[in-house]
Amino acid sequence: MKYKTGMIVEGKVTGIQPYGAFVNLDSQNAGLIHISEISDGFVKDISKYVQVGDHVKVKIIDFDKKHHQARLSLKALSKPRVRKARRQHVYQAPSLPSMKLGFQSIASHMDAWVKEAEVNILQK
Repeated sequence: MKYKTGMIVEGKVTGIQPYGAFVNLDSQNAGLIHISEISDGFVKDISKYVQVGDHVKVKIIDFDKKHHQARLSLKALSKPRVRKARRQHVYQAPSLPSMKLGFQSIASHMDAWVKEAEVNILQK
C-alpha cells in the first residue's frame, strides 16, 4: 500500500515509550504516535490510551518514503475537547473627574510642571 499524508489507516501497536507509541502499518512500514498526538488533553501515561497489541485507527501526519516511517496521530481522529469557558475579569478604571484630555490639556499644564521640577532640582 502507498501511504500519503492525510490518509486514515489501521495499524498494530508494537511498543510504548514515555514519548510515544510505535505502530506497524504493514510488514514494511511503521510509524510513531508522539505523546502530543495521543489526545487533545494532557497525557501523563500513554498506556492509559493504547496497549501493545492494540489495533488502532490513526491519521498519517507525515510519511518518509525513503525510510518507510510515518508520523501518526490519534487525536486528529477524535472530537476536540470542549473546554469550559473561564470567567474573565473585566478591569474597570476608577471614575475620574471629567476633564478634557489631549495635547492641549498637557500644553496648558507644561509651564507649571517645568517650574515645579526646577524647584525640586534646586532643593536637592
